[in-house]
Amino acid sequence: MTIRVLVADDQSMVRAGFRLLLAREPDIEVVAEASSGREAIRQAARHRPTVILMDIRMPDLDGLRATREILAANNEARVLVLTTFDLDEYIYEALRAGASGFVLKDDPPEQLLAAIRTVAAGDALLSPAVTRRVISQFVRMQPPAPPPALADLTARERDVFRLIAHGLSNAEIGRELYIGEGTVKTHVTHVLQKLGLRDRVQAVVLAYQSGLVAPGSQDAPGAPGGAGW
Repeated sequence: MTIRVLVADDQSMVRAGFRLLLAREPDIEVVAEASSGREAIRQAARHRPTVILMDIRMPDLDGLRATREILAANNEARVLVLTTFDLDEYIYEALRAGASGFVLKDDPPEQLLAAIRTVAAGDALLSPAVTRRVISQFVRMQPPAPPPALADLTARERDVFRLIAHGLSNAEIGRELYIGEGTVKTHVTHVLQKLGLRDRVQAVVLAYQSGLVAPGSQDAPGAPGGAGW
């Protein structure tokens, strides 16, 4: 199935570069462009893209507020935030807005393509190192709020939930718990459904907010190595 992409960036040269890059990929189609946050909202409503490449700093309406409005209107959309600023404040604000991924504009092209495919598949993309650093800081600003649905998780699902929060991939969770990757995927699906979460980014935030994983905790297994999880 073709991944339909909306490119939202206030710089025309940047948009042209993304369009040129993505045009080479047989499974990706750029269906629209936007030069402002408000235009991104209009184009997203019109074209219903699979993935939105969203710049943070744009005129009229910034990318974070545009992300909130787009996802409020279409919870199935996936937003991949693009920025030149590798700053914590932008990362956790993007998470709060509901973004499924966060990449830098100067990342290698193949990394951007992988990110688009990752979030289009329903997964989240954020490096485990960034996850732990940003979420720990993000959660310290909010009181713990365990959701009632947390009690509905089985013991195994809570184990999977905790390992998701530490940034492990499905394969790494499987090795840690001595279960198959297919079984892990099933558990992840059940965790997201029971907790009413859209993706793993939301699961990470909730795991820290609920107190299931403490900021700065050292109970995580060996550090994972990939950027996508």
